[in-house]
Amino acid sequence: MAIFLTKDSKVIVQGMTGSEGQKHTRRMLASGTNIVGGVNPRKAGTTVDFDGTEVPVFGSVKDAMEKTGADVTVIFVPEKFTKDAVVEAIEAEIELAVVITEGVAVHDTAQFWALAQAKGNKTRIIGPNCPGLISPGQSNAGIIPADITKSGRIGLVSKSGTLTYQMMYELRDLGFSSCVGIGGDPIIGTTHIDALKAFEADPDTDLIVMIGEIGGDAEEKAAEFIAKHVTKPVVGYVAGFTAPEGKTMGHAGAIVSGSSGTAQAKKEALEAAGVKVGKTPSETARLARAALTA
Repeated sequence: MAIFLTKDSKVIVQGMTGSEGQKHTRRMLASGTNIVGGVNPRKAGTTVDFDGTEVPVFGSVKDAMEKTGADVTVIFVPEKFTKDAVVEAIEAEIELAVVITEGVAVHDTAQFWALAQAKGNKTRIIGPNCPGLISPGQSNAGIIPADITKSGRIGLVSKSGTLTYQMMYELRDLGFSSCVGIGGDPIIGTTHIDALKAFEADPDTDLIVMIGEIGGDAEEKAAEFIAKHVTKPVVGYVAGFTAPEGKTMGHAGAIVSGSSGTAQAKKEALEAAGVKVGKTPSETARLARAALTA
């Protein structure tokens, strides 16, 4: 099993005909993802050749779903068009929308997230400004490198794309059930808690690694959830221990105001919930290794 994305997922790519969309569609196909189409209203009815694999282009998400049975969309459109692309996906009621695009205006994210909720959360949103998710050996939706790890029994949820890759590499010999990059914007779709809940329910995940960062209170809320609802071992890392106060670090949501949202406060909250927290990514990987092999 895996969470959110499996070998049976049928994936479309909004923005597939653009340069980034083509590059990453080729990489996703090479990693075994079942990509059944792209979406571009101006190029509907055409196909794109990916090293001998012809992928059809549809005029809308709805049309692509009707013709292919697609249940996942990966969105690579520029930030000024992202809201419209996500709204289209939500209105078509596709099950999973992975929003890779960075620089999306917060009020745009707020609007399409509110729409998803109003429609009964039929569409799970991951992102924006995220690397996507991968279930190694099964499917890869986004920009996560597929060749740095293997299938295993660790579940990974992370705000940071690069730290996702590092943790996957450091624990590559053990492998992962699913790795989910949720993004670090102030407003995101799928949260740490959503992933924790799914990993707790997944019989093929034995250990959860959670990577957070300074700013906001998502990690503190996750700690509360872990204490009440998670029975599996959890290992954590919080990026930003050396971040200067008042500075935005990497992500729009990673800013500390006063004493709230600090790495130390998040570390203490997680440890109080029984989570072992590493001081560095490498130490976190060692803690995860020890917990899984104990």
